[in-house]
Amino acid sequence: MISSRAVRAVVQRVAEASCRVGGEVVGAIGPGLVVLLGVGSGDTENDVDYLADKVLNLRVFPDAEGQMNLSVQDASGGLLVVSQFTLLGDVRRGRRPSYSDAAPPEEADRLYRLFVSRLRPSGLAVATGVFRAMMDVALVNQGPVTILLDSRKLF
Repeated sequence: MISSRAVRAVVQRVAEASCRVGGEVVGAIGPGLVVLLGVGSGDTENDVDYLADKVLNLRVFPDAEGQMNLSVQDASGGLLVVSQFTLLGDVRRGRRPSYSDAAPPEEADRLYRLFVSRLRPSGLAVATGVFRAMMDVALVNQGPVTILLDSRKLF
């Protein structure tokens, strides 16, 4: 079961990815990970730290034998982080998503920026989208490999 409030991320292994705002590229990477990040109401720095560590250490890149044993750090990949509040959309009732569990924009922006800052010490290329902008995200998903992360997944 997943809590309705948690920092959520969809992580995709990519050959390349880019983010455009108004037709201009604002962030791009070669091989690496695209992280679509949604911040929930009540999320904390601990949630951000948990997800940043998970993203940096997920073993989703192939080793010499083709097994997914390498992290983005091991593979020297890039990271493209895009804020996506729609990950907090609740469609259990009706057909129109409710975003009441999403964090207020100021808090979501603060935690989004904190997440990005937690990735930068890795030394990897870290690109971003533009918070609250209408973005066009293009990517070539390799594998395909797509992982859903949630900072408060209950076992």
